[in-house]
Amino acid sequence: MKTAIFVEPQKMEVAEVPRPELKKDTDAIIKVIRACVCGSDLWWYRGLTKRESGSAVGHEAIGIVEEVGSAVKNVKPGDFVVAPFTHGCGHCAACLAGFDGNCLNQESGGNGGYQGEYLRFTNANWALVKVPGKPADYTDEQLNSLLTLADVMATGYHAATTAEVKPGDTVVVMGDGAVGLCGVIAAKLYGAKRIIAMSRHADRQKLAQEFGATDIVAERGDEAVAKVLELTDGAGADAVLECVGTEQSVDTAVKVGRPGAIVGRVGVPQKEEMNTNALFWKNIGLRGGLASVTTYDRARLLDAVLSGEITPGKVFTKRFTLDEIQAAYEAMDKREAIKSLLIVAK
Repeated sequence: MKTAIFVEPQKMEVAEVPRPELKKDTDAIIKVIRACVCGSDLWWYRGLTKRESGSAVGHEAIGIVEEVGSAVKNVKPGDFVVAPFTHGCGHCAACLAGFDGNCLNQESGGNGGYQGEYLRFTNANWALVKVPGKPADYTDEQLNSLLTLADVMATGYHAATTAEVKPGDTVVVMGDGAVGLCGVIAAKLYGAKRIIAMSRHADRQKLAQEFGATDIVAERGDEAVAKVLELTDGAGADAVLECVGTEQSVDTAVKVGRPGAIVGRVGVPQKEEMNTNALFWKNIGLRGGLASVTTYDRARLLDAVLSGEITPGKVFTKRFTLDEIQAAYEAMDKREAIKSLLIVAK
C-alpha cells in the first residue's frame, strides 16, 4: 500500500509499505477515503520540531472499516467512519469527564499513517465516529466537512467550549488558519452576537465572514489590541479563542479580553515559558488544550454537518492526490492553501 512519509525538512515522499494489521483486539483497520494536511504537521515539515525520517504521517481521515478486533463491537466492516486523532478509550477518568483528547489509555503511534491508503486505528470501539450510510451517499462538500470532524472543526469547537462562549457574547478569534476559521463557526454555534476575526489575508477574511464573523481586524500586537478595544467601546471581548500558539498571539488574546473573560487556547504552544501575570491582574481565565473530538462529534458536530447547519469543509481550498503529497505540504507551507485536502480513494 502507499503511504506518505517524512524524509527530511521540506521533503515528503510516497512509499510502498506493508498494509497494517490488527495488533490488539481493540484495533480496527480503516481504508482511507480522504485525508488532509494539518497546520501542526508543518512544525516538523519546517524543521521546527524533530521527527524520525521515514515515519508515516497524518492524523485526520475519513474512511471505511475493513477489519476489527474481537473487542470492537460498536463498528463493523463496511461502516463509514470519521477517524479522530484523539483515540479515546471511552472509559478512563479523562474520557468519562469529556476530555478524550487526554485519554489515559492512548497508545503510542496512533497518529501516524492517516495520509495513506490504510490505517491501523487504536481504541477503535469507542473513538471511531460512525457516519450513516456510505461515502457515495454524500456530496463532495459534505465529505470535506465530515473530514474536518477528525480534528480542526472539533478543535475550533474546543476553543469556544473552554472559553465558555454564551449566547449574546462578543468573541475574538485569534488565527485565520483552518482551526481559527472553525472557531468562528463554533462561536456562532454557541450563539455569539459579535465575532471579531483577527486576519491579515483577504481569502481567509472572506471565509471568516461567510462563517459568521461580524468584524475583521488585520492589525497585530498593540495595534490589534487598540482596534478590538475601539470596536468594543473599551470593554474588550467576553471570550477569546486562541488558535495560533505563539507568544504574541497569547499575549494579545489576554489583552483583548474584558476583566473576567476566558481565553480558550487550542493553538499548540510554540514556547515552553509564558508570563501569566497579565492573567492575574485582569482576572482572565486560561483554558484549553487537546480537543475532545469523539465527544464533540457525537454530541453536536456530526449532526450539525449532516443537517447542513455548518459547512467547515470550505477550509479545504486546494486538493491533491496522495502521489502529490509534496505539493500538498508546499501549498500549506507557502500559505497558498488554507488547508490541503488529500483524495486517497473513492
